[in-house]
Amino acid sequence: MLHTSSTPSTTTDDRSLVAHAGRWYFPVAFIARLPFAMMVVGVLTLVVAARDSVALGGINSASVGIGAAVFGPMVGAAADRFGQRNVLVPVGLVNAVLLGLFPFVVEGSAPDVAVLAMAFFIGASAPQVAPMSRTRLVAIIGQRMAPARRDKVLSGTMAYESAADETVFIIGPFLVGILASAIAPWVAVAGASALTFVFVTAFALHPTGKLVVGRHEELVQAPARELLSPRLVVVVVGILGVGLFFGSTLTSLTAFMETYGEPSQAGLLYGLMGIGSAGLALGSAAFPRAFGLGWRWLVFGVVLLGGAVAFSQAGSVVAVGVVLAVMGVGIGPTLVAQYSLGSDRSPVGRSATTMTILGSAVIVGQSIASAITGDVAEQHGASAAMLLSAASAAVVVLAAVANLVLSRRVHA
Repeated sequence: MLHTSSTPSTTTDDRSLVAHAGRWYFPVAFIARLPFAMMVVGVLTLVVAARDSVALGGINSASVGIGAAVFGPMVGAAADRFGQRNVLVPVGLVNAVLLGLFPFVVEGSAPDVAVLAMAFFIGASAPQVAPMSRTRLVAIIGQRMAPARRDKVLSGTMAYESAADETVFIIGPFLVGILASAIAPWVAVAGASALTFVFVTAFALHPTGKLVVGRHEELVQAPARELLSPRLVVVVVGILGVGLFFGSTLTSLTAFMETYGEPSQAGLLYGLMGIGSAGLALGSAAFPRAFGLGWRWLVFGVVLLGGAVAFSQAGSVVAVGVVLAVMGVGIGPTLVAQYSLGSDRSPVGRSATTMTILGSAVIVGQSIASAITGDVAEQHGASAAMLLSAASAAVVVLAAVANLVLSRRVHA
């Protein structure tokens, strides 16, 4: 299925990361992330349309996030222990089947409890492509690239991965909105099923999936309790805040556009946030070393908070569009800093587990915020719902401050 030249090199040399990973790796890994970003919004949209209940839709989207939160880290731990390929292939196939069956269950006569249970299992079986991609690339850099280039390439790679995550979490809801409004709500979920079946399987079977993260990590694996270290937990809280921000912003934006009679346009406006976000995320590699990761998180988190406060006060579509573009400037570098800190603080032998926890935190935050914001919008209107974006951004900033305090204590 994939060209044999994609096999990673077994010697250390000066070739680029693309050459080591293989030319198919990056496009396959990027597309394979999309279903994960489409699940929460796709389930929400389909349930609301088929069962005519915003509250039930919100509960189901939250159920997807809970499933990902409970089982996501277990999937990552299994990949650390048994290898990514052995875990991703069966998990991806199960997830594709569940997504494919979900529209039939929702639009049939199944009770609401059955729909809720299925949403949970969709989240539980979600393939953790993004964290596993990071783990593969970090391993390639550490084992295959010339030592003198590793730090710079690692910084650029973390920037790219965060930009890719940010982009898919904007493209995903955008695709769901387009497919749901242009064809039918079930098409988005069916599309996520097809993408999972084809691209997650291709990602799992890519030659990089056989790469050993490190023999010393196989023999000496840090105890699981090290995943609860305060310096790692604070990063998880910060990334959870980003997920809360995604969910509250998209849902409140949909409610805002509904007041103008154009709720389907919310995805297009939401996409404006991705322009500055992806650009600044990729540009993070050029930041001076003196501008440390902790300070980047705080500075750009404050930009995000300022934009979110302005978003809550915006009274026109044009104003909302401008503010979303500004918020994008804050979100990209923030995510890069958070994932980089998470990678640095990952316990020995538990890199896939750590990255999976971080990835799950995003979708959990998105799920919870989507449910709460939808209810607030229904009960109190779009203006009240838009305040939740500022509250979410405040979580990101407070976690950044806590991170700096913890880091200073460690250095002291």
